[in-house]
Amino acid sequence: MTQTSNETIFEAVGGHPTFTRLVDVFYEHVDQDEVLIAMYPEGHDLTGAKHRLQMFLEQYFGGPTTYQEERGHPRLRMRHFPFPVDFDARDRWLASMLAALDDVALAPLYDEIFWDYFQRAATAMVNTNSNPV
Repeated sequence: MTQTSNETIFEAVGGHPTFTRLVDVFYEHVDQDEVLIAMYPEGHDLTGAKHRLQMFLEQYFGGPTTYQEERGHPRLRMRHFPFPVDFDARDRWLASMLAALDDVALAPLYDEIFWDYFQRAATAMVNTNSNPV
């Protein structure tokens, strides 16, 4: 997977199928984590959450703008505010995402780009200081 000059990251990593796999594996791990799954109002039916995350990630990395069209501006902190996200939840989320990244096995450059974004985004969602690092 090498990127051409006009190619987006979305395209360079394999497009929709790569993001589908990333999100599916991520949510397999979330579904097994009692702390994370408790934050999902739908419980173990993660269909809506999968759809939203996949749309968001695809758009963020240069793919279709479906997220914006369906949901407007991401407003991630606002959307996550109703859920108590502490450092433990952040670390659990990151562990689930790292497992998903390992599964899709992106080229090192893209793996680094994704991991950097996920670390920054997860830390930005922390809204309670119950478990400082």
